[in-house]
Amino acid sequence: MSCKCSDMKDKKVLVVGMGRSGIAACKALHDAGALVMAQDSKKEDEIDEKTAVFLNEAGIKKYLGEVPEDTKDIDMVVLSPGVPPWLGFIQDAQANGAEIIGELELAYRMGNGSYVAITGTNGKTTTTTLVGEMFKNAGKKTKVVGNIGVAVVTDAVNADDDTWLVTEASSFQLETTVTFKPVVSAILNLTEDHMDRHKTMENYGAAKAKIFGNQGPDEYLVINYDDKACFALAESCGAQVIPFSRLEKLDVGAYMEGDVITIKTPAGETVSFCKADELVIPGSHNLENALAAAAIGYFAGLSPEDITETLRTFQGVEHRIEFCGEANGVRFVNDSKGTNPDAAIKAVQAIKGGIILIAGGYDKNSGYDELIEAFDGKVKYMMLLGTTAPKIKAAAERLGFTDSIICKDMEECVKKGFELAEPGDTVLLSPACASWDMYDCFEQRGEHFKKCAKELGAK
Repeated sequence: MSCKCSDMKDKKVLVVGMGRSGIAACKALHDAGALVMAQDSKKEDEIDEKTAVFLNEAGIKKYLGEVPEDTKDIDMVVLSPGVPPWLGFIQDAQANGAEIIGELELAYRMGNGSYVAITGTNGKTTTTTLVGEMFKNAGKKTKVVGNIGVAVVTDAVNADDDTWLVTEASSFQLETTVTFKPVVSAILNLTEDHMDRHKTMENYGAAKAKIFGNQGPDEYLVINYDDKACFALAESCGAQVIPFSRLEKLDVGAYMEGDVITIKTPAGETVSFCKADELVIPGSHNLENALAAAAIGYFAGLSPEDITETLRTFQGVEHRIEFCGEANGVRFVNDSKGTNPDAAIKAVQAIKGGIILIAGGYDKNSGYDELIEAFDGKVKYMMLLGTTAPKIKAAAERLGFTDSIICKDMEECVKKGFELAEPGDTVLLSPACASWDMYDCFEQRGEHFKKCAKELGAK
């Protein structure tokens, strides 16, 4: 099993950001014979101990808590997704001739295999996991990688030509791609998110559109027809465009024929899959995810039988509208993956009965009016935590929703929410915000919520 690593030998490469993808990039580049340097804003005594040991044992030059003074000799800079490309020393390196890429692009260049790549504001993790299960059930060599939690380069350099890398791709990962070209790409939707990074929706959409930028007529783009801002991105696409729609019957693409998930191919063939009510995962947004997944799998060459069986049995993903117990007739649902207002809206819409909503967290410069307006009488109380708590409370009161309580932490949110709930209600964690003000990641936040619910007797 070989990887395309020879052109990395003796290259001077600076890897910026020592998170999961940064460490994976360092390891792959070091193994390929590159002269690797590592940079992170954290000092050596602040980074993970295993990371520090690896960097020292590999002899990697470190810039921890500092930046390189001289960037003239750097051939390439590999950015971790959370690192904005406009930082001064990165701009200096680029001005001095260094190529600026991300870990996804590095994986594509160094590794083997064929790619399916999925992006969108919401639904990425569910759809990527679902598509990965389709490939596995079809007996394909499959690696589910990317923003879902596994660095792409780790599996790419160990892949062979028969391996499929089913990849969740964020806008941060895509904006630093150059040659990346999946066999099938997908854009699930496009709503406001990460405005602290992208500044405008035009910039955000342009980053998402890079997923199909190198595709040609032999590849496919699966894209949401019902989301007009999203679908407009396809105007510049050179691949075969396969729309999906929950609301309209299409001449080509994935749609609902009555209550049956259906695909009409460009050649005019009609293929039927399962009924909507056979899906285990709840909510209209998950029907959209299923339509997209069916199209991705079908145009990647999977059989309708394997796709249908997976659609009927897929149970969903952790931290996305995840039922995690009931106590005294009150349900607890963990939607910590709902890191923007649109995701939280979808969670509220998917829950039946009254809701006590736990929201708030790191401020990504989002607005919250649409979330409040989507309550539609279902949300009885809102428990707020984190940096955005006052901002969300102010938006709610301006729109006439006055039953908001700012809490100091998750324990208080869950306890007060449970006290206010009545049998049949749901205490729903769907923060509409990132987790970084109080937690390392949304997974940690979700686990804390589940622990709090369990301590109140949820089972």
